[in-house]
Order: sequence, then C-alpha cells, then structure tokens
Amino acid sequence: MAKMLWEYDVKVLLAMEQAISGNSEFLKFLLENNFPELAAFASAIRADKKAMKWLFDNGSPELGILSDAIDSEDVAIAWLKKNNMTFYIIFADACRGVTPARELLKKNKMDVFLRLAITINEVLKQQQFDAWDYHKFKK
Repeated sequence: MAKMLWEYDVKVLLAMEQAISGNSEFLKFLLENNFPELAAFASAIRADKKAMKWLFDNGSPELGILSDAIDSEDVAIAWLKKNNMTFYIIFADACRGVTPARELLKKNKMDVFLRLAITINEVLKQQQFDAWDYHKFKK
C-alpha cells in the first residue's frame, strides 16, 4: 500500500496545497523531490485525467480514489468505506465543505488537513464556476 497522506511531513503537504492551488513551482518541487504521487494527486484534483491514470498505474490508487471521492463519486466513497479508510472519507467530506467533517479535523488538531480541505474546496468551486462560465464556452 502506498504512503498515506498523514505520513508526509507537514512542509511537503503545504507544498502540495500550493500545487493544488495551481502554483506550478510547487508542482515542480514535488516532482523534483521524489513526491510524484503528490504532484499527480494535486493535478488529479485539478481534473487532469493523465495524472489520475498515473496514480492508478504507479502504486497510488488510494490517492486516485480519494480524488474521485472528493468529487462525490459514489463508487469511490463506497471503496473507501469498504477498505476502512475512515480518515479519507472524512477528508473528502471536508473538501466538499461538509461542516461536521471540518469540525472533526479542527477538533483533532489536524490543521494542515483542514487547510488542505479549504483550499481544495475553493479549487472545486472555481472548477464549477468555470464549467458554467459562458465566456469559456467554445464557439
């Protein structure tokens, strides 16, 4: 099984947060410092299908499934439940803005994960806005 998110150093998770926000320098940092799975996860959250495929093909399917769970995909959420990945279920909920999940992260002093969840939620909102922005529709 691949390394779980909570097993990474906080500084690495903060670099991933910046990559999720779209900062290419931090994406490059993750790639150059032997964290390609976190770079791929950050890109998968930003709807990069190649990054998602990379996660499944290179030993980090849990991160791919987590990305799908963050996007509310029922099959992914069911897989996390079946495999007792409770933290990832809570984290996915927090990323979607579910208040009790965010409160649980805060109560357990998982500040970096609360911060990640808020950042991911902002990225999801922007993706949703962009999907409906008529200025971006192809003519």
